[in-house]
Amino acid sequence: MEIKIYTYKTVIALFGFLLISCEDFVEVPAPNNKLIRDDVFRTEETAISALKGIYNQLFVAAFSNGSRSSVTVLAGLSADNIQSLRTSNVEWMQFQENELTPDNQSNFELWQGAYQIIYLTNSFLEGVASEDLPTDLKLRLEGEARFVRAFTYFYLVNLYGDVPLVLTSNYRNNELASRTPSDQIYNQIITDLEISREVLEIEYPTGERIHANYYTATSLLSRVYLYLENWSLAESLSTEVIQANSSYEILNNLNEVFLANSSEAIWQISPIGNGEMTTHTREGNFFIIDPALYFFASVKISEDLYSSFASGDKRQMEWLGYSEPVDGYFSHKYKVRNSSDFPIVEYSMVFRLAEQYLIRAEAKFQQNDISAGLEDLNVLRDRAGIESLSIDNINSEEEELIAIILEERRRELFAEWGHRWLDLKRTGMAEKVLGDNKPSWEQTDVLFPIPQEERLKNPNLSQNPGY
Repeated sequence: MEIKIYTYKTVIALFGFLLISCEDFVEVPAPNNKLIRDDVFRTEETAISALKGIYNQLFVAAFSNGSRSSVTVLAGLSADNIQSLRTSNVEWMQFQENELTPDNQSNFELWQGAYQIIYLTNSFLEGVASEDLPTDLKLRLEGEARFVRAFTYFYLVNLYGDVPLVLTSNYRNNELASRTPSDQIYNQIITDLEISREVLEIEYPTGERIHANYYTATSLLSRVYLYLENWSLAESLSTEVIQANSSYEILNNLNEVFLANSSEAIWQISPIGNGEMTTHTREGNFFIIDPALYFFASVKISEDLYSSFASGDKRQMEWLGYSEPVDGYFSHKYKVRNSSDFPIVEYSMVFRLAEQYLIRAEAKFQQNDISAGLEDLNVLRDRAGIESLSIDNINSEEEELIAIILEERRRELFAEWGHRWLDLKRTGMAEKVLGDNKPSWEQTDVLFPIPQEERLKNPNLSQNPGY
């Protein structure tokens, strides 16, 4: 496998953000915040700066930046929440129609962006382990890097299934790596997150919610166990986060949820990763349709999602905007489309408390604790201003409970990190929900294809069924 990697000579706070071919190393001029690799871990300041470089890259990498080739957009198109306004964009239409081909460039950019992050974290972990830094700092840096690696592998394994498990920065050992079974990928994710939970503090290191802390790792681990159908662990971990009420709360004002360092945020990504050129989120820039610049709009919210909200649901009123020129709705969770102002108003939301309530509700349903599960759902329904649910006004059959969870997750988490696509996939509901509305749908579409460009370089990479 020849996933493009960083040069060893030039880095942006670690190795740099410019990826080049393993066979075609080039010299690139160093921006002001670049450091030579040999010096990266020699002081506390430079080691911390190197970690900051990884977080900055999350705002840059295609898979995580919330824009055109990100998980949020491509998985959103693959499900039923987002529709392309650019029908001539063949790559996007392939996602929307679930007719992906292995040479789809957007799919390659998503894959490549994820492995960029993995190579960065691997290099960082090797560097931290090799230097004589204060023990508490070394453990904290390791915990944060392991969290980022686990986070990235979580999306790779859920989007592609078996993927190469790369745990070093030595590309010569990795360039012909074959795919690793998904259960082994999950084992590594859990290992990384458990170590993160052991070494990370409850407090955010800088006070801002753009670093991983103990609860960030716990939040992802609760999601992992939900996906693995370990209901009891998913419940106990989500409960741990929910009970940290001195740090997190469900905000009554929906327009405050996505603000920088909001008290509902468990982890966010700062636009500062763009190098202070702009201070808006990529999601805000991509999804908001400007009344005067509507012709630049790329996607809209599906009518099916819009109509799924109950009358009076504040999420429909506050988190969706309407564009008259395109006669369609857009995600308006973020309110800032363009900005170069400081202080920064919004950060990209990755984990927030609402998801933990949804995880715990589902886990309780699966353990037949339906009343308690409804209580968790009602926390979000009450915030949205709609009728609470009770055992008396629902059908408590298993399939109906799954449908209730999926709909609540859809309305709460739309346009956030591909939740809808992954929910339909993990619950086995993709064919039932998407099959009737997407004529080309096949069950094998639940996995994206391994990019053709990677397979041409690495003959050991097999392809997913259906491609």
